[in-house]
Amino acid sequence: MNQVIEDALQSERKRKFVETVEVAINLCDVDLQNPQKRINAEVALPHGRGRPARVAVFAQGEMAAISKKIVDTVISPDQIDEYSENKREAKKLADKFDFFVAETGLMATIGKSLGVVLGPRGKMPRPIPPQADIARIIKSLTNLVPVRSKDRPTFHVPFGNVSMTQEQLADNLETILKRVESNLDRGNDNIASIWVKTTMGKAVRLG
Repeated sequence: MNQVIEDALQSERKRKFVETVEVAINLCDVDLQNPQKRINAEVALPHGRGRPARVAVFAQGEMAAISKKIVDTVISPDQIDEYSENKREAKKLADKFDFFVAETGLMATIGKSLGVVLGPRGKMPRPIPPQADIARIIKSLTNLVPVRSKDRPTFHVPFGNVSMTQEQLADNLETILKRVESNLDRGNDNIASIWVKTTMGKAVRLG
């Protein structure tokens, strides 16, 4: 695994930005038309994502005031209404952030107004009870990556960036692969191939 990661890193040219390192997993003999057979998980990477997760909070009042200090964006009830009337902007919002959280009182409104956009992306917000420690909840999301096949046999998962060591990347990748295998009926036998690549680099086959 370390050799494959080394080859993938060496294949990339120097860029003006820090490239993400991702794995492409190709499944075989899995009935992905059956939602129960799909991979739908969130994995905590032992060495982090390589960048902080982007988190947005749906909140008002005191929770909104607290959240502004620790998250990227706070979305008010009025903004929920605005996004519900502009699906293009709602899609941009969904694609911009890795995770959403929301105070429980807004969950029904979010589901009705934005569920059609957030749901298919696996980004419906986590509910936050009134007295919850929101800072702790946000921190718990820092190292998570979504691992979702949906109905496609090939799916991609970022597991770090080129600034991380090969050992860190290998640990992260191994954690993801173990989780994927544990969700497959036949484990590794349901994986046709695995490829590793940087954002702009060539893919290198792992298995």
